[in-house]
Formats: sequence, structure tokens, C-alpha cells
Amino acid sequence: MSDSTVYYMDAHSESTETALAAKMITVFDAAGLDEMIKPNDIVAIKVHCGEWNNSAYLRPLYARQLADRIKELGGRPFVCDTTTSSYSPWGSRTSEIDILLTAERNGYSSATLGCPFICADGFIGTSDFVVDIPEGYLLKEAYVAQAIAAADALIALTHFKGHSMGVIGGALKNLGIGAQSKRGKFNVHMGGHPTYGLGAAGVFHPENFKGKANTPDWEILEDCCPFNLYHINENDELEWEGDKCANCLGCFGVMGPRGLMDIPPVQFDAVDAAIADACLGVEKAVGRDKVGYINMALDVSPRCDCANHADVPIVPHLGVFASKDAVAIDMACVDKAREAEGIKGSAAEMMEAHHAGDKKFEAAAATFHGQSEVTSINTGHEIGLGSREYELIECEPDSPERFRFPYDTRPSRQRFGERFEKFQVFPYDKHDGKGFNRLDVVDLEKVKHHYEDSPEITEVSESVHADGDD
Repeated sequence: MSDSTVYYMDAHSESTETALAAKMITVFDAAGLDEMIKPNDIVAIKVHCGEWNNSAYLRPLYARQLADRIKELGGRPFVCDTTTSSYSPWGSRTSEIDILLTAERNGYSSATLGCPFICADGFIGTSDFVVDIPEGYLLKEAYVAQAIAAADALIALTHFKGHSMGVIGGALKNLGIGAQSKRGKFNVHMGGHPTYGLGAAGVFHPENFKGKANTPDWEILEDCCPFNLYHINENDELEWEGDKCANCLGCFGVMGPRGLMDIPPVQFDAVDAAIADACLGVEKAVGRDKVGYINMALDVSPRCDCANHADVPIVPHLGVFASKDAVAIDMACVDKAREAEGIKGSAAEMMEAHHAGDKKFEAAAATFHGQSEVTSINTGHEIGLGSREYELIECEPDSPERFRFPYDTRPSRQRFGERFEKFQVFPYDKHDGKGFNRLDVVDLEKVKHHYEDSPEITEVSESVHADGDD
């Protein structure tokens, strides 16, 4: 079995063993990810818990199912996410207290997961482990969230979707951004970079600021930056200390729409390459043979789960994927999305990229024309993180017995026979043994038709309208 083999099951479900949560475990085992976990191993399950009011993130059910499987193998799982850079002035996951509240609101808690949910990079995002990556394409070091770096094994449980900066939000992004500390995110996002950073490549337009009197919400121009780099001076002019820009992204949605900043597309391209470097850094921190990947290509929204909303999915559910290769698994998902027809009414259709063969994410997810959905994938291939050449193996469903309700495995009569005798759940003693007061026969055909297909209903309706007109 090659590490670049990707195991796959489609999204169709019709039984216990073909439920998506069951398929996730089937591909997990088929890919040999179970073999990475030894008794007493501390196993990190890296998820994206979703931003406040996002609704496309993975249901906690999947993390719970995976945690239960890890416990069966003797491991000690925890589920985690990391603090974000302040990519919005009102982000809901920028500190540990924020992320725990948001995660709990979205269903991620010890009660639902059967194991702890933690913020892996500490209260403000500075708990990390620095890893040298001399083989990196752009980055030469990564700042990996401490709890992830300290784990004995790591499973990236990823909602595969679009991303406005990364173009795709897959396994590479889940670790290349999501497993980095806050410092690590500034590193990946090119903070302070002399060529690709916003301070170097962005074009500031202070001339478009028309003064406080003509800008009712002028305070946000200063308040969007947690490093206090924007100032309105005594001459009522907007100033920016660009040489100190950390690329927290907090000003993107404030300055850009007002014509105060031209965001450089090259910065996004550089970030996409750096994502693969940082993902390699995570593998080196944990152990390259101790990291596995599961991509749930469901609710394939054009935006990341870090958006505070979720749009119509751009393609139907694509299925469930597992691999030991982050590059291969993301490539397989991109290929499946490209093969699929886009969903009517989605951003893919709006961008006329809804046909089979169209590059869905470049059209529907990218912020700038020319961004590529395979930059991170190609970079990962270049640096030896993985291979974009893969074999896709479709798995057969496992036995239904494995996925039934585990807390009481007895069939119904054994579970409920005596209880149903003790507590009358069906009133056999009423209405001549029929139990309930109901009509014996009604005309069901009369109510089965759509309004426009029923002549009888249409005639009655026309009569009513005619009477009303009189």
C-alpha cells in the first residue's frame, strides 16, 4: 500500500453501514490510519469548529465517531482547533476564551465528543513549537500549535470546501494554517515579508480618505488593526505604518472596499505555497509516520468555515476520503469536484463554472482571477510532502453490526418486551382493540395530488374566485 493511495467512499447512504459517519471509519481503517495509533497514545484530532453563525462546518458527530474509534484502539483522543489571526475586527475565534465559546455553540464540547475539546495554541495563540523546514519552498520554519506538536499522533479531520485565500480548504490548509499558532499564521500569511507581505506589496491610498467629518464610522479605520498601525493624524489624514504589518488580515474587509488599500494577488499566491510548507512542518513536529488525513467532502461551500456565513454548496456531496498523504487526498478531492456538475443557484453556476470539467474552486472560491486551486498541492509535491499522483481505491461498506447503537446491542423484544407490558405504550384496551379514535377509511387519493394537477380542486378554486369577483 503506497502512502499516496487514497481510500474513498461516495456520499450515498441507505443503511447503517453506509451512513457517512460509518464510511468515515471504514476508510480510516482501509487507509491504515488505525495502525498509527498505539495503546496510550495521545491523539490530536484537528478540526475546524466553525466561525460564529457559520453552518457548513463538520457536524461534531464525525469527530465523536473518530474519537470513539481511537479509544477502541487504546488511544487517548482530544479534539482541537487553534486561535485565528484577527482576520476580521469581529472574529469569534481569536482567543482561547472566544474559540471555546464558539466551539461549544457549534456543538463541540466534551459532552458531545466524549473527549476534551481544547484550544491547541493557548490563550492568545503563542503556545507553539518551532520546527525548522530547510526543504520548504518558501518558509524555512513553522510555528506549530503546542498541543498538536506534543501529541503522539495526529488525524486531520477536514471539511473539504473552498477558501477565499487558499482557493481550496482541504487537508493541507487544515494543518498548514489551522495547526499553526497565531505566530505561525502570521508566518504563513507573509507578515513582514519583504516581497509578498501586505506592507511590501500592498498599495495604500490615503488620498481616498475624505476626513472624519465625511466618514461617520471612521473609528473602524483605526480599530481594525490590533497592532495599532493605522492612524488619523492631526491634519485629518490617514496614515499606515506598513513596514510593521503582521498580515493579520484584519484590515482586508475594511480598507479594500473603501478604496484605501489595493490587496496584492501575489500575496495570496505566496500564502498558498506557504500552506504546504507549514503542513510539512506539522508532520515533522508530530512524526511523518504519525499523521493521517480524512477529508469529508460534504456541504462543499465556496467559502471556508472561518466565514461567518455559509453559501450554497458549489457541488453535491463528493464523498469521504482517507490517506496518509495530504497532497494526494486534496488532489483527489479537487479531481472529484472538477468531474462533478455544479449545483444550480450556487456560486459555481453564477460564475458559469458549473459544468463537468470546470475548475470549480478557481471560479467560485478564489478572491482574485488567476488564483490556482492547485498551488498548495503542487508545492507539497515539490517539497516531498506528498504526491499529486495517487491511486484512488473505492472501499466496500463494512458490516452493519459494527455501526449499530453500541450501548445496548440486544434486539427490540429483549430490550422492551417487559417494559412495554409494564407501561402501556399502545392502548390495546381502547376502541375495540384499534387503540385510537380514527376513521376506518378516507379518500386518500383526493389529497395526494398537487394543486395544479387536481381537476376537482381546481374547479372548486375557480368557483370560489368567481364568487369573490362578484
